[in-house]
Amino acid sequence: MSKATKKPRIGAHTPTSGGMAKRSIAYAELTQAEAIQVFTSNPRGWAMPETNHEADALFREKAEALDIETYVHAPFLINLGSPTEETYKKSLASTAFSLKRGQEIGALGVVVHTGSAVKEDNVEKAWKQIKKGVMPILEALDDDAPYLLLEPTAGQGQSLVKRLEDLENYLKALEYHPKVGICLDTCHVFAAGHDIAKKGGMKETLDLLVQVAGVERIQLIHANDSMDVCGALKDRHQNIGKGFIGVDPFAELLKHPAVANAPLILETPGMEPEHGEEIALLKKLRG
Repeated sequence: MSKATKKPRIGAHTPTSGGMAKRSIAYAELTQAEAIQVFTSNPRGWAMPETNHEADALFREKAEALDIETYVHAPFLINLGSPTEETYKKSLASTAFSLKRGQEIGALGVVVHTGSAVKEDNVEKAWKQIKKGVMPILEALDDDAPYLLLEPTAGQGQSLVKRLEDLENYLKALEYHPKVGICLDTCHVFAAGHDIAKKGGMKETLDLLVQVAGVERIQLIHANDSMDVCGALKDRHQNIGKGFIGVDPFAELLKHPAVANAPLILETPGMEPEHGEEIALLKKLRG
C-alpha cells in the first residue's frame, strides 16, 4: 500500500522470539498486517545486544518484499526526565541505541515514552536535562534515520505529558527538531482524561493534537481499547470494542485526515487469532 492512497496502514506489535525475519514476518503474514512494531532489545532491561547484520538484512528484505512498514518500541525503562543520574544516563544510551537499531532494520520510527519528573520539584530540571541530553542524539541523526516518536503515557503521577497540551513543552525542549514525531496511544489519551469515546470526541482530540504538534508530526497510532473509564489514569489495554472506548471512535479515527499517513498498531491482549480479527475489523472500518 503506497502512502499516496491516504489511508492509514493497519498492523500490530509482533513478537520477535526466533528472530524478526522469521517470527515477526510470519506474524504479519498470518494477521494480514501492513505495518508492525517490534522490540529490538529486552523492553524491561538496559541490555544493548550486538547487531546481527545478516539477520537485519534478511528482515529488511522480507519486509520490503511484503510491503510492511516497521516501527521500533524502545525499552519501557527509559525515563529521560528521571532525577536519578544513573537512570537518566541509561535512558539516553538506550534511546540512542534504539534509534541505531531502528535504522539498521529499516524502521521509520522509534517510540519512546514521554516519561516522568518523578518528583514535583524536579519538573523544571527534567525539561532542561531532556534538552541537554536528547538534542545531541537528534543532531547526530542522518536523513535516513528513523524519527523519534514521543508517546504520551496515561497521565499518572508526575508524568511530563499529563494531557496532550503538555506535548508543547516537550517539543520546545527538543527545539521542534524535524526528526521528532508523535505516537498517540488511544488507551493512554483516554486514561489521561481526553474523552475519545463520546461522539465527536476522537475528532476533537485529534484536532487538538494537530493544533499542538502539527499534522506532519503525527506519525503512529497505538490502537488500543481501555479496560478502565476515561480519566482513570490507568494504562490497561483492551481489545477493540471490548473496553470503555468501543468500536465507533476507531471509525472516527480512521476517517480523520491527520492520521492518513500514521499507521495503526495494535497493542491489545492476545496473539495471532485476536490480532488477525482486530486487524480485519479496523480494515473494514477504514473502508
